[in-house]
Amino acid sequence: MTFSASVAALQDTAAVERVGERAASRLNELGELLSRELALVETLIDSGASAGVAPASDAARHLSRSGGKRVRPLALLLAHACWSPVGDRGRELAAAAELVHMATLLHDDVIDDGDMRRGQPTSRRLWGNAVSVLGGDLLLVEALRLASKAAPTTWQELVSTLGRLVDGEVVQLRGRLAVSLEECTYFEIVRGKTASLFEWALRAGAREGGAPTHAVDALGEFGSHLGVAFQLVDDVLDYAGESNVTGKSMLADLSEGKVTLPLLRAAVTQSDTITSLVRDVRAGDEAAAARLVACVRSSGACEAVRALAVDHTAKALGCLEAVPACRAREMLASVASSLAARVA
Repeated sequence: MTFSASVAALQDTAAVERVGERAASRLNELGELLSRELALVETLIDSGASAGVAPASDAARHLSRSGGKRVRPLALLLAHACWSPVGDRGRELAAAAELVHMATLLHDDVIDDGDMRRGQPTSRRLWGNAVSVLGGDLLLVEALRLASKAAPTTWQELVSTLGRLVDGEVVQLRGRLAVSLEECTYFEIVRGKTASLFEWALRAGAREGGAPTHAVDALGEFGSHLGVAFQLVDDVLDYAGESNVTGKSMLADLSEGKVTLPLLRAAVTQSDTITSLVRDVRAGDEAAAARLVACVRSSGACEAVRALAVDHTAKALGCLEAVPACRAREMLASVASSLAARVA
């Protein structure tokens, strides 16, 4: 998915969910404000995915060209634009954010034995696990190379963020041995695997744009809340589609140690039932998986998690008070609102 397609998808969400005419108008302005930068960043992403030696570069390029929302680089560019016009280093940081994200996807598919992503066979299916891992490593090298040209603090924070990404993956991996139905474990994973990269992207963009320290911190907090909201909506959407009626996704997730918040919230009111069904699903019972999905859907948990995503979005929007009024700030707010309203 190109950046123009990403913006179009956000506009569609705004229209379907009626997040407001002003929000839709701001999204229309997004392409006008950053059209040149968006195209150049896309070129940098493709160049980074094509670097190195085949077939690792083939695996990386396959993922890059299969689509993606490009939300992290988009948010970074907007954070930068709140303070100054985006230059070469800002575009390089935006590309680095997406390259890191893609690297985690290539690694995740190996860890989870993933077969499909974005409607296409995963790189591990086409080239094998070893090549997929090396393709991810290639993307990380390119991301670090691009980020090394920025302020030392930005590069150091990226290294720290990579550590948080790994920690989040390890905590989730522990669930293969014993599934945790504790919300604190869930949020530890979300903040490590999802929110941390959003936080880095917003901080990096703001700092490169020339924002004062308090504004860098505020936009980092904006990114953290946005990342949590983004993941919460993704978790709800896992239950919304017809593809999960049979419980096949649930069967795969629980076997991989993945427990999402709708399931945890359903367990609060139906503890014994949920615990029993989770145990049966972990044992490979497909019928129990379908019953578990139905149980979560009927519990009201999805609506509660949607509400929590809206709350995190509201907190993110509150962080923008530290940023001077400008078109880029308005568009950051519109992107956040549109992501929280997603229906697909």
